[in-house]
Amino acid sequence: MTTLTEADALDGLRDALGLLKDREQVAQRLLDSSAKHSFDPDKELDWDAPFEEGKWFWPPELVSLYDTPLWRRMSEEQRILLSQHEAAALASLGIWFEIILMQLLVRHIYDKAATSAHVRYALTEIEDECRHSKMFARLISHGGTPWYPVSRVHQHLGRLFKTISTTPGSFTATLLGEEVLDWMQRLTFPDERVQPLIRGVTRIHVVEEARHVRYAREELRRQMVTAPKWSQEFTRVTSGEFARVFSVAFVNPDVYTNVGLDKREALAQVRASGHRREVMQNGSKRLTDFLDDIGVLRGVGRRLWRSSGLLA
Repeated sequence: MTTLTEADALDGLRDALGLLKDREQVAQRLLDSSAKHSFDPDKELDWDAPFEEGKWFWPPELVSLYDTPLWRRMSEEQRILLSQHEAAALASLGIWFEIILMQLLVRHIYDKAATSAHVRYALTEIEDECRHSKMFARLISHGGTPWYPVSRVHQHLGRLFKTISTTPGSFTATLLGEEVLDWMQRLTFPDERVQPLIRGVTRIHVVEEARHVRYAREELRRQMVTAPKWSQEFTRVTSGEFARVFSVAFVNPDVYTNVGLDKREALAQVRASGHRREVMQNGSKRLTDFLDDIGVLRGVGRRLWRSSGLLA
């Protein structure tokens, strides 16, 4: 009987990024790219410049209430204020998520050779995420808005996920947190209606997160071929549940109260908004197509993804 090796199993696999590459080859290329295209937000961005009057803090089409009856009753000033608070809430969500990601990456490399390019790139990514978290925190403080933590329930669920997550589950969650926001930020940084500081923050994040996405996609595809069957199935279920948590955490209801809106009415209109549903599904499509291709969106996991609203 012929034994199928890991190399045989991986041979010829493709995704949207092309052939699945050797782990060390990918990591070395990402290390080379990091050396050429990494940024220090404290030096790259003009933190002393005042915000510009009448400019948005997030493209209006991406604000949760856009094109709802409540939105049409709001003044332009109140709409822009909501965009500022939602930008702060997304930055807060990003910090929560990146702290989870850093812990998952440290756990991933715990028993691997520290001299490998794969481990060295993971450490480089952790450096990136530390800078991103500090950048987001500074952005929140600079705007004078509150910090918007996720709910206590989601804090505890995140703590549980960090404890029980498998390696493929960790990389699936990584991509979920990175790719939806990445899609939104790619619309934000070239948008001249948006504040220059916000555009600068999103530009840095997009450039550096592109490497993180490549690293996670390559490793997840490898893991979904080589991991035990129970681990693959566990990944499907936990990723679906994490998608449900993420989709709810994406809108912090306190932003509505803080801009003078009725929280219950606003949440109800967001849930009923066809535009908002389309935005979230468009933001997730590249990821869900990839996850479907590698076998993550199956069975119970697929049903959980559908209930999250991120999968059409």
